[in-house]
This record gives sequence, structure tokens and C-alpha cells, in this order.
Amino acid sequence: MNEHVTLEANIIPISSESLDKFEEVTNDELSVKVLHGVLKSWALFRIRLTLLYVLMMNYTNPKDWILGIKYLIQLRKKFLGDYKLKKMVKVGSKYYMGLYTPGWNDVIYRCFIASELNHFKPVKQNTLRFNHVHLAITKKCALQCDHCYTWDILNQKDVLDQEDISNIIEKLQVLGTGQIHLTGGEPMLRMDVLVSALKKYNTTSNFWINTSGFKLTAENAKKLKDVGLTGVFISLDHYEETMHNEFRKFKDAYYWAINGAKNAIDNNLVVAFSVCVTKDFVTEKNLTAYMQLAKETGVHFVQFLEPKAVGHYKNKDVSLTQKHTQILESFYVKMNFSNDYLDFPIINYHGYYQRRQGCFAGGNRSIYVDTDGNINACTFCHTSSGNILDDDFDSQLNNMTKQGCPTY
Repeated sequence: MNEHVTLEANIIPISSESLDKFEEVTNDELSVKVLHGVLKSWALFRIRLTLLYVLMMNYTNPKDWILGIKYLIQLRKKFLGDYKLKKMVKVGSKYYMGLYTPGWNDVIYRCFIASELNHFKPVKQNTLRFNHVHLAITKKCALQCDHCYTWDILNQKDVLDQEDISNIIEKLQVLGTGQIHLTGGEPMLRMDVLVSALKKYNTTSNFWINTSGFKLTAENAKKLKDVGLTGVFISLDHYEETMHNEFRKFKDAYYWAINGAKNAIDNNLVVAFSVCVTKDFVTEKNLTAYMQLAKETGVHFVQFLEPKAVGHYKNKDVSLTQKHTQILESFYVKMNFSNDYLDFPIINYHGYYQRRQGCFAGGNRSIYVDTDGNINACTFCHTSSGNILDDDFDSQLNNMTKQGCPTY
């Protein structure tokens, strides 16, 4: 669930102390499954009880409980229409309905719900300023991907040191950030930074890593899980090994993606394949084969990313046509809301949501912090509005939020 944030949204800073009053949920179960039918309905019933709990903790008037529930329902319909939830993912003791909604049930999930309700009517508790933030921690990468959005600075000298990255994360958490996605370049090349950040900051944000799978060994997956990593997005742009390797200009790219996914799954991390759905790729046959591979690998989600004319694609005709988006949207609906595909991974498709609700990046629900610490609307909209380490970052962020997304 996401919508645009206004400057009058009464955002309150969040701290670890403010979350202590909520009950912690330990990750003591090591099961991984896609839930549907009775199991999904039972989990959804308990999630609804949590929604009621959050409403009751923040509003004293029962009328607001009812109106608050209606608000959340309408918010969901803006994104998904009238389709009913058919499946969710259970990893360990948490339940996930989407990649950008925190797993139920923990303090971050409840804070996320309260933050959404804050746009209906101000709540009592602290809220999140950002649903998620992409933070690039390195320019280094072994691959030379066709669609790389950081192509212009790839493999240049890193600017942010470990202290800078720690300061950025701390600033994001003071503001309130539900998910921090560590990206690059290839973030797995800075394991020391990853482990240090997760050890120190994993209590008030969920951490994800966006990776090609490079160096996502069983040992590294276990190490990251042990220090609090929630999950990984692994880029896999074709179901055929040779095609993916060609796209990534790296002979072992497919091996690292598939084996990295399996290593992450074995260590009880949430795993998503992320695919750049190019014009040539968008056919029913290709999409079906890709989802079959994702199912066989055991990943929980698949993310569709539409190509953008930035980075290595700059000045190239890569934008999808209306026919392409119709195929993708129809496929997305079929896979997520048909009874014929209940045991397949859940698809997350930003383009589908944005064409209905608008973009929730651009400082509204999300920002992208690049490898120099500059704040951008998103990973594809390189419109720097200042630097997160500057003293006047707050005013820079406000200016970005006023401008919103330059595309949607």
C-alpha cells in the first residue's frame, strides 16, 4: 500500500526506543511456503486483527476504526482494483503479501500500517517517513549489464566510506524508514559494510540487498541472515542461461543468480527474482517459462521492471509499447489472481501500480541515495536534489517532494 505523501502529513521521527513497547516476534520457524486457500485465509484473518489493534491504539473513536479500515481497503483498490488476495508467502515466522510491505507480524509492519493511516487521520504513534529507500553503497561491479542504470560511474572509485554509509542509515532511521535496500554496483563486493550496517541498524528497518547473485555463497547468505537481513532481490533477466549471460556480459551470471537464490532460500531469506522485461522478452511464452523457472528454483516473488532510457540505455528506444504493457498486465493478473497459479511466486509489477495510482517515489514514499550520497527521485530518475549528508538535507528533501516524480 502506498500513496503520495504531503508536506503536511505530520511525520514524526522514529527511534528504536519508540518501538520497544510493541511485542517482538521471534523468527523461530524455518518453513518457507506460498499460502493459499484455508491457510491464506487464516493468516489474513490474523492480519486483519492486527489492523484493528493498530486502529484501536491510535484512535479512541470507534467511528474512526471503521473509517480507517475503509480507507485502507480503498487504498488497496487504487493499486489492485477489485481483485481479491489469492496467496501470500510465509518465510520463517513472517507473512508477506508484497515486496514493499513489511512482513507481518512485527513492529515494523505495525508502524507501516500506522503510517498509512496517518494520511487518513493523524495517529498517536510515531510513523515512517519512507516506505523504502534504495541506498547504493558501491560503484564496483564485475558485470557489464545491457540495462545498467549506473553505467556512467561504474567501477569508478567509491566515495562513501563505511562511516558515511552508517551516518546515512542512521539519518534514514531517525526519519523513519521501513525498508532499506542496499544496492550498487554490486553490494556483495562490500560484505564488511553490509555486515556492519546490519549488526547495528536492523531493529527499526528491514534490510534487503539488490544483487546479481555474485558472491552470494552459502557462507555469505548465512552470515547476512545471522546479522538480520530480511531478503534479497536477485537480477535474472532470462530463463535461458546463454541469454542471461549475454545480457549481463558475464559468463557465470546465470550460475551466480540461480545458486545465489538457492543459498538465500536455504538460509531462510525472502528471495525475489528481478527481471528487466525488454521488448524482445515480453511474450506469453517467455513470461511463462520464466515463472516456471522461478517456481522450480523456489523463489517467493518475481519483480517486473520496465526498461528505462537511462544509464546504458540512455538515448535508446527501449520503452515498452501499449501492446507490451497489455501483455504484462494481463499476465500479472492471471498469475497473481487466478486459481490456476496458486503455487507460483507472487509477481510485483511497479508499472501496473503506477499507471493506476501514480509513482510513490520522488520523495513521497521513497528516494534513491546514489553512490555519492546524492538524493534522487528513484533509481531510474537521476534528478539529484542535494546530498543526504548535507546539513540542509531536510529542505532539499522537501523540494524533491514538492516536485514529485518527473515521469508519472
